[in-house]
Amino acid sequence: MEIRKGVLKGFDSGTYKATVQVAGSLAVWLEGIAVARHIPTSEMVVGRLCALIFFDEANPASAVLTAIW
Repeated sequence: MEIRKGVLKGFDSGTYKATVQVAGSLAVWLEGIAVARHIPTSEMVVGRLCALIFFDEANPASAVLTAIW
C-alpha cells in the first residue's frame, strides 16, 4: 500500500470518480479513480490537492481518493 499526493483534474458526481494528476508526474493523469463517499461533491473542485491510497502500486485502478484540501 502506498499513499501519494495529487491534484484533482476532474470529477464525475454521477459515478463518484475522479481524474487526478499524481504529484511528480507532469504528463500522466489517472482517470476513473474512486472517491471516498464521505467527501462532499461541493469539495471536489478542480485544482485542489488530494490524497490517494494505492492498494496495489502496480495497478492504478486500485487507488482511492481519500482526502482533499
